[in-house]
Amino acid sequence: MEITKLKLANGQSLINKAKQQNPNNLIPVALENYIDFYTLFFNEDPAQFKTYKKAASERIDKLKEGPEGSPFYNYYLSMAYLLRAGVELKFGEKWNAGWDFKKGYSYIKDNKKDFPTFSPNDLLYGPMQAIIGTVPSGYKWIANLFGMKGSIKTGMKLINGFTESSDPWARLFFNEAAFLNCYLKFYIENDKDGVFEFIQRKKLDVTSNHLFTYMAANLGIHNKMSDYAERLLLNMNNSSEYLQTPVYDYQLAIVKLNKLELKEASIYFERFVTQFKGKTFVKDAYQKLSWSYYLQGNKQAAEGARKKILERGNTESEPDKKAQKDAKSGVYPNITLLRARLLSDGGYHQQALNILKGLTKNSFTKTDEQLEFVYRLGRIYDDLDKATEAIQYYSQAIEIGKDRTEYYAARAALQTAQIYEKQGKKSLAIAYYQKCLDMDDHEYKDSIDQRAKAGIERCKGE
Repeated sequence: MEITKLKLANGQSLINKAKQQNPNNLIPVALENYIDFYTLFFNEDPAQFKTYKKAASERIDKLKEGPEGSPFYNYYLSMAYLLRAGVELKFGEKWNAGWDFKKGYSYIKDNKKDFPTFSPNDLLYGPMQAIIGTVPSGYKWIANLFGMKGSIKTGMKLINGFTESSDPWARLFFNEAAFLNCYLKFYIENDKDGVFEFIQRKKLDVTSNHLFTYMAANLGIHNKMSDYAERLLLNMNNSSEYLQTPVYDYQLAIVKLNKLELKEASIYFERFVTQFKGKTFVKDAYQKLSWSYYLQGNKQAAEGARKKILERGNTESEPDKKAQKDAKSGVYPNITLLRARLLSDGGYHQQALNILKGLTKNSFTKTDEQLEFVYRLGRIYDDLDKATEAIQYYSQAIEIGKDRTEYYAARAALQTAQIYEKQGKKSLAIAYYQKCLDMDDHEYKDSIDQRAKAGIERCKGE
């Protein structure tokens, strides 16, 4: 439990004691995979990654020496391969990650067949089923190459059942299950309210369990709950026992930017890009840092941050790709639209609407700004639960942007589909999800497509 609170040093100490007491016990070997995964996932230290690869392979070889008649044999081998796949994806090794994902899938599939009553199988098999069922086109080769098929309905039933179970194994693995379940509920089931109801109902410790702090803050930010995320991040237990990571500075920086608390945002972004050793979200952080200076009227500092976008990080993540593309364009966002966007992203919908009050599409001369304006109004009205107005503006965004490379049209189609799905108009929802999928060559295509595919499966009950 120490490891899944991100008290990794404490966890390693307990592992070392267990190894001394029983050198033949392979559970401590399996648990070391978790420690390396969390450390590399959050901090992305390239020097540590080099030593990790050898250590991870040695641990897998050690686990293969275990008793094959135990349900833990295949289970922990599956977990080892899946954790390694996650690390490899972080470091851009997609091919290796694909092979390890396949191996992890095979081991847990076999375990489910050989030990059908072993409940921890559902902790791995359920999420894999749900994720494979919505693989975006950019990663479709993995599922196609290895002949893997998934189902949201099956996968979510398994992971939900395991998380809510009173089974002793379910209680032991609850932290991992709750973490996975919340992300799947949020992104695959699109049950965002259900996620925060779950966090409250299960009394997840979002103060002294840093894995839960990170998850709740991250999902809060993506659900436009800036005040909630800020509260969590400022009130978390700051003991040195926990994994130290600049990721929390990145989260706080986004919160502050979305509140238009620009000086504070700049401080947290600067701290993140200075201390973080990895590459993921570095370009995105520099772009947002550039925006914070730009909105403060400090064009020189904004330009300095923008140049760093082209020099640091990578483009493995979609936000980083977008930051790189924008930096290369040399064009800064329209200030009015940027302010409205940030407030909207933060959950300050009425304030965002007030900024756009009195403006029309014709208030902007550039097509991309007209497109962003109607899309942004659609999102704001959507968040204010004004479906009719939201759909009206989304329709304009789809019409203007369907053949353009900005993400607005595809996202407008996705949001329209979600409105119709919520209203129970499944056929209309499917039509708009498909409209979203049919749009090619736009920003954020993988993530938007994944949500559209999940929406179609939900509407079809698959």
